[in-house]
Amino acid sequence: MDKFSVICPCCEATLSIDAVTGALLSHVEKKKVLGSFDDLKSDLERQKEVRENIFAQEMSSQKDRERLLEEKFQEALKRAEGQPDKPYRNPLDMD
Repeated sequence: MDKFSVICPCCEATLSIDAVTGALLSHVEKKKVLGSFDDLKSDLERQKEVRENIFAQEMSSQKDRERLLEEKFQEALKRAEGQPDKPYRNPLDMD
C-alpha cells in the first residue's frame, strides 16, 4: 500500500496521500450541485426571516437590559449605603 485516500471534513474533497513520504499526490474536489433560481430565492427569503427574528430578539433584550442595569445599580447602591465605614478597594490594585 503505497498511497491512501482521505476525505477532508471541511470541503469533502478526496485527498490522495503517499504513505511513505506523506506528500499530497492528488486533490479531487467534491462536485457541487447547482440549485435552481427558485431554490436560491427561497433560501434567501429564509435567511432574511432568520435575520429579522434575531434582530427582533436583540431589540427586545436591549429594552429589557436598561431595566436590569438600573435594578443592579440600585442594589449596589443599597449595599454601598449599608457599609459606610468600609473603604472601597479596587480588585485590580490587590497585588
